[in-house]
Amino acid sequence: MAGERLTEIKARKKALREEIWTRLSEAGAARFPGAFGRIPNFVGAEAAAEKAASLAAFREASFIKANPDSPQFPLRVLALSQGKVLFMAVPKLRAEKPFIRLDPAKLKVHPLRAATIKGAFKYGEPVAPEEMPRIDLVITGCVAVNRRGERLGKGGGYSELELALLREFGLLDEETPIVTTVHPLQIVEEIPTEEHDFTVDYIVTPEEIIETSGPKRRPRGILWDKLPEDKLRSIPALQRLRGRFT
Repeated sequence: MAGERLTEIKARKKALREEIWTRLSEAGAARFPGAFGRIPNFVGAEAAAEKAASLAAFREASFIKANPDSPQFPLRVLALSQGKVLFMAVPKLRAEKPFIRLDPAKLKVHPLRAATIKGAFKYGEPVAPEEMPRIDLVITGCVAVNRRGERLGKGGGYSELELALLREFGLLDEETPIVTTVHPLQIVEEIPTEEHDFTVDYIVTPEEIIETSGPKRRPRGILWDKLPEDKLRSIPALQRLRGRFT
């Protein structure tokens, strides 16, 4: 029964992603390179970033873990411009040092260049979780989100794994605020969730800031019994972490 329920949840998630991608595309709200298969870039991302930057959680943060996707690019630029240190994950965490640190005090280029995916790898510094400070704020991308704070990513599970890894190293906890910027068409009523899913505290659109109303959920850490063996083998930081317990 548990296996059937999990299959049903995954099917509902897939259908919801397709619905949101189609909705954005048909409304002309999706930007290049298109909505399908990704955290969708959207018309108004800059305005949403400006609103998000007005949050006390953003203003007071010194160390921010941010996703690398296009819709959150304007918010990453604002963070660097305000002297905040950003940490972005290496794709699929497949490096010995799976995060990239962007420190404005050390960057030799404008934040507009450093905040891109290519710019982060070119100008940033690879770091391991053991070398990172405690995170003050998490910026995440979503395909869909609801006002209770439940979110839907693009399906790879890496956003959840990144936060679980940071949790294992004591770099964030239940109170670490999480913010996302989205187009209003990405806000829905119901989102199917699984054990590893986390919630956001703030949803920011070009028009409004929504403080979410549902129970706060954060990764408790790595769910070792649920972690596929291929992911474990491909992520050196997880192998080091598991070695502590064996």
